[in-house]
Amino acid sequence: MQDVPNIGVPGGKTVAHGGDLGAVRRRHPDAPQPWIDLSTGINPLPYPVADLPADAWSRLPSHDAEQTLIASAARRYRCTPGQIVAAPGTQALIQILPRLVARSRVAIVGPTYAEHELNWRRHGHDVTVVTSLDAADAGVVVAVNPDNPTGWLLPTQAMRGVAARLLVVDEAFIDLLPNEASLAGDLPDNAIVLRSFGKVYGLAGLRLGFAIAAVPLAQRLREELGPWAVSGPALEIGAAAMADDTWLEETATRLAGDVRKLDALLVSAGFTVLGGTPLFRLASHPEAPEKVEDLVRQGIHIRAFGHQPTWLRFGLPHGDEEFRRLSAALQVPQKVR
Repeated sequence: MQDVPNIGVPGGKTVAHGGDLGAVRRRHPDAPQPWIDLSTGINPLPYPVADLPADAWSRLPSHDAEQTLIASAARRYRCTPGQIVAAPGTQALIQILPRLVARSRVAIVGPTYAEHELNWRRHGHDVTVVTSLDAADAGVVVAVNPDNPTGWLLPTQAMRGVAARLLVVDEAFIDLLPNEASLAGDLPDNAIVLRSFGKVYGLAGLRLGFAIAAVPLAQRLREELGPWAVSGPALEIGAAAMADDTWLEETATRLAGDVRKLDALLVSAGFTVLGGTPLFRLASHPEAPEKVEDLVRQGIHIRAFGHQPTWLRFGLPHGDEEFRRLSAALQVPQKVR
């Protein structure tokens, strides 16, 4: 999924995202170093990347390596290899899907990750942002599950009741939730599920993601992506990581502890925790814009939301030192303005 909720983004415009420290660094050149970037929902302790075979870099990505990755993904997502499409990040799939569908009425359950709305509008679809799956007679329904940034989770039973021609479910942040929360393991005929690799494995720069769809739609997506869509290094690293059950289990335990610690820290600093996922927390504060500025002056970058000015999203700090700096920064008295 995917990081900045925004409403009413017209076609042709771009969306600002978390994870780019350039602007805040220029605005606050005297902030303490190193910066702590909590503006994304990416695991701060990534999967350990082993040395790769030299030909992963020097040769075109091989069909055999792609099939090995797809087999690992199919096992992880509990579906068949023929339903899996490997892509250079789910963002690529978000941009392709509206091109494969005739102009339609599209209902997006939101507010949520703005790239969905932006891309359906860009390709001429009639887009409405709705507050629930009750999307009237829309031909396409799009839902982010769990939602970004609220973490609200739609029940699979409700999604199976969607009668639209196409149901797009962006499950970018679902990896550490119970299997039953995902549609991937028992996919309705009208559904396509998007799964992110980089978030839970902490390797967003690798650019790897997956679509899970009925075989005919999966084949159309492969054709649209073209040959060698995923790099050789991404094929090797992704296959190894997705086969490593022990790492994922240990990561789930660690992140659960970090979430509890972050929630307690935010509450002690006067925030109300509204929700989130195992990779980020959404909190509110009546002076949220001032809190953002207090934090950036201390070298800490978080996410704010124009459509909900009291909301702030915090990624998870990594280790005791980052937690200590965040705790200290949240207690800094605001300057007179």
